[in-house]
Amino acid sequence: MPKLPSVTGKIVINILTKIGFNAVPQKGNHVQMEHEDGCFVTIPVYAGKTIGRKLSRSA
Repeated sequence: MPKLPSVTGKIVINILTKIGFNAVPQKGNHVQMEHEDGCFVTIPVYAGKTIGRKLSRSA
């Protein structure tokens, strides 16, 4: 299995937007996104921090 790359929250948001997710209004540093089929995803966004590999694999 190939290693997962280290990515920031902003990169994940850009990727999810391209595949049909829309940002839901939020407070704080966690962006919640919703797909047209009703699926929700929460992404932590902290300046200069990458998303951990365990969190990336949990999806």
